[in-house]
Amino acid sequence: MVVLPQVPASAAPADLIIQYQCNAVGDNSIARNGPVMLTTNLTFATDLSVGGPLNLEWTMNYTGDPRRLLSPGYFRRGGQVHATGHVDIRGDWTGVLMPRGVSEPERRLRPDSPLGLPEMMSDPALTSTAGTIRLTPRDIDLDFFPPDGEVVYNDGPDADNPSGMGIVYSNDWVSKDDLPTSERHVHNDLHETTVEGAFAELTFVGTGVKYIGPTDKDASPVNIHIDDRLVATVNPSRNGNDVPVNHDMAGGKTLWEISGLDYGEHKIKIEKVGGPGYMWLDAFEVSTTTPETPTGFHGAKCSPVGPPPTVQVTIGEGADPTDDPTDDPTDQPTDPDDPDDPTDPDDPTDPDDDPPVDDGNSDNGVDNVVVNPQASGTTSPTPTTASPTATKYYRAQVAKTPSGGVDTGVAPDEPERPYALMAGGMALVLGSAGGGLLLRRRRAEHAGGTL
Repeated sequence: MVVLPQVPASAAPADLIIQYQCNAVGDNSIARNGPVMLTTNLTFATDLSVGGPLNLEWTMNYTGDPRRLLSPGYFRRGGQVHATGHVDIRGDWTGVLMPRGVSEPERRLRPDSPLGLPEMMSDPALTSTAGTIRLTPRDIDLDFFPPDGEVVYNDGPDADNPSGMGIVYSNDWVSKDDLPTSERHVHNDLHETTVEGAFAELTFVGTGVKYIGPTDKDASPVNIHIDDRLVATVNPSRNGNDVPVNHDMAGGKTLWEISGLDYGEHKIKIEKVGGPGYMWLDAFEVSTTTPETPTGFHGAKCSPVGPPPTVQVTIGEGADPTDDPTDDPTDQPTDPDDPDDPTDPDDPTDPDDDPPVDDGNSDNGVDNVVVNPQASGTTSPTPTTASPTATKYYRAQVAKTPSGGVDTGVAPDEPERPYALMAGGMALVLGSAGGGLLLRRRRAEHAGGTL
């Protein structure tokens, strides 16, 4: 038994591959020739929300073992194999889920013809309550349901004969083949005997049977037994009014029939009695009435090989099964454009918004959201799958692009001021003024005057 994940973890699937062994239930089982091995694949979601379906999908196939489920008898086209699985539920719910499936209709069947399997069993159970449950796959019940209708059991081995050589003859019978079509024998052949006590019998599965043969002026009486009990005597040399017939070999007539038998295995036996004369047999025709078919008559029970796995399923209250499982379960979906939404990240370009304060501890109600600076100076929330931490927010380098500036998010450099050159010029001007004043005072002294 193997558990194989096949889809992302957010869908949380269970994919169980389980080996089963199928054993016969009763003598008429479709597994009566020995255990039949199956490989099954059971899949279902394990992370659901209330109101969603817990849908089990269960496929099955034969293993490499050559043994197969086999037809329990002769049947016309349309027989089908029915399958019912069982999955135990424990935990907040308790019960059994029973996925079911039906095979494609079969062609005409002979005893031991291999049977097909249902392609899939399914059971979409509706989840109505939140909780945690555990699912464990158990047995699978198989059964064969025959079609309504008749199957002819002929006494010849022709390739197109749908019933083969199912009739058992005592000694002293003669096979007569290639008879004229005008005689209307089934497949233009029949068996005949003149030996007192000679018999022919057929074991069949169904709810009714007909004895088919010719009426003829030389026919002898025939005793008919059903399940080893004498139920009737017919005389094919007389008509329904007990008047002797005056013709030869009017074949294909229904000489006797019974219906309404309990569905199951029965036996018809015809026996020659009454002295000189012939007993003929064209065919037996077996009928089946499906409503009278009991469930489980051809059953097989399939059990896991080894302990089956148990898988936990969680049904959340109002959770969206498509949500990212890494999201903080306390998060609530909000409208990012809602100005009144307290979980809406602040936009650093919005003059009405104050920049968020990062104290290193607050999650601000929006775990797993990071705001990155953009070229235009705006911000954009980006989801991440990191574990929940205090959200860091970053303000753009400039809140607004300066008029005439390049839209880079960085302010242009300030122009350099010529402070040194200006200081030198001022010093030169002051020095020149002071020197001129000193020169004038010295000249005045030499002339005996004042400045």
